[in-house]
Amino acid sequence: MTRRFTRLAGTAAAFTYLLIILGAIVRITGSGMGCGDHWPLCNGRLLPPLDLPTFIEYSHRLVAAAVSALVVAVAGYAWWLRQGARSTEQGLSNGPIVLRRPSVAAYVALTLLVFQVGLGAVTVQLALPPWTVILHLGTAMLLLAALIVAAGGGAPVARPSRAGLVALGLGFATVLLGALTANLGAASACLGFPLCNGQLVPDGNYLQHIHWAHRLLAYALFAYSLWWAVRTRQRGAWGVVALVALQVTVAATMVLLALPRPLQAAHVAVGAGVWAGLVLAVL
Repeated sequence: MTRRFTRLAGTAAAFTYLLIILGAIVRITGSGMGCGDHWPLCNGRLLPPLDLPTFIEYSHRLVAAAVSALVVAVAGYAWWLRQGARSTEQGLSNGPIVLRRPSVAAYVALTLLVFQVGLGAVTVQLALPPWTVILHLGTAMLLLAALIVAAGGGAPVARPSRAGLVALGLGFATVLLGALTANLGAASACLGFPLCNGQLVPDGNYLQHIHWAHRLLAYALFAYSLWWAVRTRQRGAWGVVALVALQVTVAATMVLLALPRPLQAAHVAVGAGVWAGLVLAVL
């Protein structure tokens, strides 16, 4: 039973990861209003005529619907397993082995989903203000984390270390500041790499400061993850170091090549991978 639950939660996590990437493609291509201000319909129709922006936004909504169904199924399955486990002791051979952690994580994922769906509707109705787009991404990352934890199934649970939690916090802050950088149009505010317009402390406008703060957080995340990996010798921590190094490389190439769209999408994809790697290593 728990193996099926793990597969279901893992599938939901994979679809959520895909949804995050599709959300980035919607932003990068300017397709956020591809379905107009209609929600949940697209341009007032269930099956609208599909030009490219509408196709991109509609695909994003379809995957979001699939994620919604999967998360509801995960929460429902977790509840069913918990009900079946109440009359049996954990580890009993003739009863399902269920830990509290995946059940709680599944319920947290369902709560985040409800908030995310409402936030998506508000984002469309308000014509994509930056704060709602950033909050939308942050909630998606938390949903991904909850599903990854749920997919742990009956795996042994260890208390997260303080160092791991700091790495997790740094990663989440870097993701949010990256979303702010992208949605305020600050991605091109700092030219060159690793400095910002050749300066250690940029003296330009606030967009440069936002971009530079995002880079500094990314540098700090790499340095801290490296220290964490050396200290703990944990394989997951070394995986995070490799992912952060890849992310910095993608970011540098993206800036030096004047922000090509495929690299912008790759930046989000690897960034979500860094976050997933942190969750796996820490939780």
